[in-house]
Amino acid sequence: MTDASPKVTLALVVLVALLIGANFTALKFALNHTTPLLLAGMRTVVGGTFLLGFVTLVRGERIPTDRTMLGKIFVVSFAITTVSSGLLVFGVNRVPAGLASLLSSTMPLFTALLVLLLLGTRPTRVGALGLVVGFGGTVVLASPSLGGEATAIGIIALALSALAWSFGTVFMQWRDFSAVSPVMIVAVQLPMSAAVLIPLALLVEGAGDTDWSLGLFVPLAYAAIPANAVTFALMATIVKRATATQAAATAYLIPISGVFFGWLIRGERLGAVELIGGVLVVTGVYLLVTANARAKMAAAASA
Repeated sequence: MTDASPKVTLALVVLVALLIGANFTALKFALNHTTPLLLAGMRTVVGGTFLLGFVTLVRGERIPTDRTMLGKIFVVSFAITTVSSGLLVFGVNRVPAGLASLLSSTMPLFTALLVLLLLGTRPTRVGALGLVVGFGGTVVLASPSLGGEATAIGIIALALSALAWSFGTVFMQWRDFSAVSPVMIVAVQLPMSAAVLIPLALLVEGAGDTDWSLGLFVPLAYAAIPANAVTFALMATIVKRATATQAAATAYLIPISGVFFGWLIRGERLGAVELIGGVLVVTGVYLLVTANARAKMAAAASA
């Protein structure tokens, strides 16, 4: 099935990159009408409701009841859709959408670093070069923006968001999740995150600054369903039918898509330094993920 329809597979990869890339711009619009934590929480409520309905009613899967599995899913939920998602929206509130997408794209770099530190798996030489180039680009990308306190806090939040997402990803490699489909894992973890984010948002931010209008609901619906629930379902399809290299392509197409939509919809423009840093980050991610993909294919061929 991997080679059955490469054009369809490539189209799915590009579609996922476009959907997620536009998410940063959608979040910027939604943040004009509400606060960061509450937006992150509402996103998990809407996306989780949609995805749970899809996975149970359309795919016919059963929600897991095993406590051990639910505990493992909660760890992933806390790392990815609670901490990472909350920090992501908080960071997007303080930096341009294009810059946020570039900083978020460092996730594969942090993942490779955590895999090395926690699992002892060394990257290939090309992968190691990608790490150096990518993190060097991150430093360049962040350097001109650290003069303003608000922007600096946003950059730090986005970096920590990428780190938290990476930890959740590595944890899924470390523990056995084979009894539950990837789509079901996300469908369960989103309500878990909502149960944490919504009370926290109401306690810390309240709802007084939220404008319950279409200006909020339209970008929220996009950020929650196409850019969240739908993309996870599509990624599960891509993993099944794509080669490792094709699946990895989303990692470096997303930041390009994010910068494009930030420019197209909000008129954002990157300065020369941010552009150089962004190119280095995307190049580093490209080197890393393609090296990992080739290593996996080589290991599969020799098995």
